[in-house]
Amino acid sequence: MFAVIKAKGYQYVVRKGEVITIPAHLGEPNKEFQFDQVLMIKDNGNTIVGKPYVENAMVKGVVKEHGRLPKVIVYKFKRREKYRRKKGHRQDFSAVQITDIIKP
Repeated sequence: MFAVIKAKGYQYVVRKGEVITIPAHLGEPNKEFQFDQVLMIKDNGNTIVGKPYVENAMVKGVVKEHGRLPKVIVYKFKRREKYRRKKGHRQDFSAVQITDIIKP
């Protein structure tokens, strides 16, 4: 059984017991978090597709940790103009372990 959820502008395919990395701080570590924007659920050949979300469906998870992803370098360059700009960015993340998928 798996579900497709929407969180912070991204879509994730999740299964029970998986750990996913979401680019945002969702809550305190070791606290339960609920995803109510479930786009699709598939269970033993039965597929439920939402329009846009599946009603009364929910995915529950536990926030395991917070951290920062590796640095992404952004470099701008214009030839023959002596124009160079270098910037770095580290995105915050939350690791969430999926504990339950509740279907309607």
